[in-house]
Parts: sequence; structure tokens; C-alpha cells
Amino acid sequence: MEADYVIVGAGSAGCAMAYRLVEAGKSVIVVEHGGWDGGPFINMPGALSYPMNMPIYDWGYASEPEPHLGGRRLAAPRGKVIGGSSSINGMVYVRGHAMDFDHWREAGADGWGYADVLPYFKRMETSHGGQPGWRGTDGPLHVSRGRRENPLTRAFVAAGIEAGYEATEDYNGEKQEGFGAMEATIHRGRRWSAAKAYLRPAQRMGAELYHGEVRRVTIEAGRATGLEVVRGDVRETIRARREVILSASAFNTPKLLMLSGIGPGAHLFEHGIPVVADRPGVGGNLQDHLELYIQMSATQPVSLFKYWSLLGKAYVGARWLLTKTGPGASNQFESAAFVRSRAGVPYPDIQYHFLPLAVRYDGQAAAEGHGFQAHVGPMRSPSRGTVRLRAGDPCAAPEIRFNYMSHDTDWADFRRAIRMTREIFAQPAFAAYAGDEIQPGAEAQSDAELDAFVRDHAESAYHPCGTARMGRRDDPEAVVDPEGRVIGVDGLRVADSSIFPRITNGNLNGPSIMVGEKIADHVLGRRLPAENAVPWVHPEWETCQR
Repeated sequence: MEADYVIVGAGSAGCAMAYRLVEAGKSVIVVEHGGWDGGPFINMPGALSYPMNMPIYDWGYASEPEPHLGGRRLAAPRGKVIGGSSSINGMVYVRGHAMDFDHWREAGADGWGYADVLPYFKRMETSHGGQPGWRGTDGPLHVSRGRRENPLTRAFVAAGIEAGYEATEDYNGEKQEGFGAMEATIHRGRRWSAAKAYLRPAQRMGAELYHGEVRRVTIEAGRATGLEVVRGDVRETIRARREVILSASAFNTPKLLMLSGIGPGAHLFEHGIPVVADRPGVGGNLQDHLELYIQMSATQPVSLFKYWSLLGKAYVGARWLLTKTGPGASNQFESAAFVRSRAGVPYPDIQYHFLPLAVRYDGQAAAEGHGFQAHVGPMRSPSRGTVRLRAGDPCAAPEIRFNYMSHDTDWADFRRAIRMTREIFAQPAFAAYAGDEIQPGAEAQSDAELDAFVRDHAESAYHPCGTARMGRRDDPEAVVDPEGRVIGVDGLRVADSSIFPRITNGNLNGPSIMVGEKIADHVLGRRLPAENAVPWVHPEWETCQR
């Protein structure tokens, strides 16, 4: 029960860390509380609504009552399974915009600008259909595009162009802004999780996978020496000869830091935890993307609703099981857009996922009939929340407060996003398909009516991050330095989305894996050379919205 490096969490970043460290000849133990990731609900892309709602695969977290959303508790799923959240997510792959990472650098994450992270994105990818020169071609992570056979997916992109927006051939390449094909971590009809991309090869090279629940990091004389782990009724210690690396999610990483005595001193004192390092930033800076589903009925039977019966689902499942083709081989998010909400915004701040079905994330159809929807939400909300200990008991779920919609700009941004979406759905490309608006409903027009819809219906996009923020060592709110090292404790690093200084554009699985790739190189004392590629920025962004 000893290795050079002990990693907590076999999720997106943890799997990448394990692979790169064992590839370099280091001994690695990965500790994961969750179990097997081989079930059909995980591996069939079209079944994505199931695993994130199954207690066997999900930690089952929820927010505290959100004061600005009518006191609703929002679901906050995180993967409790091999592969972590990459085994239960929607499989959408987005790097983030170049300016996101330049902001990280400006916020104190030296060495994390776009020029620094681009080589790691390229190293980790095998891109199927991406822009040559901007994308990776032989990495462990397969990134593909759907077949876009459904006419609604093509209509969405055409409507965006008709509305005056840009088209983009690859939003993960030179030009994020615009309408185009969405990318996904799907390979040969199956979910291509971090476990498949990284952990399985790492195990073949000698990495060990240990199933157990971590209670705390053991710290001796200011240095992390290992983990206290429980498996069944047995409590064990796993020792790290060199370092402990936390890759346990934006919820469980700060929870483990605080249980180990690293965090806001007064909060730890409340729970009877001796303070090892008083770091007020632990558990702060919580960010997420909030989104709405703008849903339309369809006037033609072209949506995926034709598969919504028991017989239709049986057909989709059987075809996928036998051939790995058909609707089950796609997450059905095959068209996307990144646009700017107004003039003066230098790069996109609104994201669209288009789905040729009117349905919720929990798999419940919103209308008894054909329809389609766009998931839309702002990318850079100024609202910030916290993760705190509910109790000193390691088995207690963390206390999660997102504090969504706590700024006036949040409400203005959502109203603008709703009206922009209505304009897109009113374009000629949708004339043959668009029926009545299901939600918000055509009667909701005033600011107050749209605000009420947001308050009652906004949902998390499941992109939590920021709770162990990266920054310079003299920054009192920083938790880790730009090498991922926890400030105030030796031999301890963090590598997951909790270190993001600010949330990136789009879905977070891609940037989380990149963090695992890059922090692994920091551990090994090496660095890929920077690439000074210049991304596309709208030449008239200061005066034009599109």
C-alpha cells in the first residue's frame, strides 16, 4: 500500500495524471470510491440521461436552497464510478476559448495562458474531423462528430447563419465563435471516457486501482504522506513516497482538503478539525454554468420523439448493442453555437447545445409529441458560491451553495439569451418545422415574465469548478500555485476543475483532462513548448454583436 504517487479520484484529470506518471516510470496508486464503468447505460451515448440519475454511479449531491431561484435545490451530479464524471456526463467536448486561459494567466496562474495549454490539448486528442494544425492527431482521447442526419440539426446551423451569426468549421480550433458541428468524446459508437482513454492503458503499464473511500490526507510535520482510506469496515493507510494528488472534483477536493485541516481556519475550528494550513480560499470561488431549455413543438414528425415509446427505445438499444450504430451511438448534441450577447464583448459569452427532441436531462419528455430545444446560458456569470463541510464526519455530503443569479447582470444576460434564441428559431431555416413555443411560451414577453421563467426553470449545466483556485503563492485567496501545489503543505497537489481561476467557455470535461495532462508534467519537471497560435476574434467586436 505504497507508491511514488497516490491519486484520489479516477475521474477526468486523475486518469490522465495516472497515465502520464506511470508512462514516465513512476509507481502510481489511484483510489476510487466508485465501481465498474462497464454497464450499457454508461457506454451507450444515447442513454446519457440514465447514469447521471443513478445512485450507483452518482454521488447524489444537490445544492442548498438557492435564494435567487425561489429556494429550489438544484441537482449537482458528480461521477462515483471509474472514469468519474467523464463516465456519466453528456460527452460534449469543448476546449474553452483562448481568452479564457489568458485570463487565467492574468489572474495569477503563470504558465497557463492559451499558448501554454494549447500543446496539452493537442497532445491529449485524436481529433476526427477537427481543423488541421490546431488539433491533436494521436492522443489517447478520441473526439468525434455526430452524423447530423436529422434535418433539425442542420436547420439550427442554417438559422444561425440566416440570423447574421458566424459559421465555424471547428469551435475547438482557430475560431470558436459561430454555429457549427458539436464534438463529443465518442469513439466507434461508444462513450470514450477518461477511463478508456487513460486509466486502462495506465493499468496495463502498472498503475494500481484501489477501491475505497478516502477520509482524509495524512500530514506529518507539514508534509502530505498518504491517505486514510476506508473499504468496508476496514480502515487502511496508503502511503505516498513523493506526493498525494487530489483529483476528486470541485466538491470533494475542497471537502478532503478541509477534512485534512487545510481551509478557512474558523470553519475548521467549528467542526473540531485541527488547522494545518489556514487557506480561506478552500471551498470558495465556486462557479457553474446555468442554462435554460428553450423548447419548440415540431410540425413534422422529424424529431427523436419517434423513438420515445417502449418499442422505439427497445429498437435503439438493440441496434446499439448489436452494431454500435443508430441513434444510440450519438449523444444527439450534434450542433452547437458560441456567440456574443452584445457589442463590446470580445469573445463568446453564450453557448448553445441543440437537441432534436424536447426533453429534460432526467429523461422526461416535455411534450407528448415531436419537438426540439436549445440549451442556452451565459458563460461567465459573476456569481460565486461555496463548498463547506456539513460536519466533521467524512461520510457527510458537503454543503454546496452556488449562489446562482446573485448579480443583476445574470438576469439581463438570461433575458437577452432567451430573446436571441427566439430570433434564431424564427428564421426561414426552421419555417418548415417550428410550431408553438413550449417553454417559456409565447405569452412570456416582459422582463418580469422572463425573469420568472428563469427563476422557476433554470438548471445547472453540471460544470462546477473553482473551489481550490490556482494563483500566485502570495495571493491569500489562492489554494494552489501554478504548479498545482497546495500552498502551505508540502507533497500535496490538486489536479481537477477545482483549480480553475475562472470557468471556461463551454463544457468542462476537456479542460479538466488538460489540467491532468499539464499538472503531470509539472510533477515530472518538464513542460511542452508554448505555441503562439493566434485565435480568431471578430474584427468588429467592439461595435457589432454579430
